[in-house]
Order: sequence, then structure tokens, then C-alpha cells
Amino acid sequence: MQQINYPVKVQVIRSKGRPVRLYVAMPMALAAAINLEPGEEVHWELNSREQLHLLRCKAKGKPADKKVFR
Repeated sequence: MQQINYPVKVQVIRSKGRPVRLYVAMPMALAAAINLEPGEEVHWELNSREQLHLLRCKAKGKPADKKVFR
């Protein structure tokens, strides 16, 4: 599989009465490439200080035939 990079910036969310949170957006091209859908549950796996893996909580069935946007 060809490795493709999608640079994103980490954003901060500040809400009254809540702790500061960091937010990372998923680029649509990347979401489409892995057939990720809104509301799907995922979690992060910390491999090192430089590397995180995003994992699906439940395995999906056969991927749908969707166009990948580049």
C-alpha cells in the first residue's frame, strides 16, 4: 500500500467550566480512503511519543466501493 501523508494542526477547545481539550480533525480524503463513517467509535493506541495508531473499536465488514478523493 502506498503511504500518503495528511498533515493536520492540533486545535484547542476552551469551554467555560471545563478543562482545556485538544482536537484533531480527520481529513475527508483519509476518512473516505478507510471508509470511516460519522459516529463510528475509534480509539488511539500510543506506540511512542512520536507515533499514535487510530484503531476501530469494531471491525467493519467488506469495504464499500467508494471513490477516494485526492
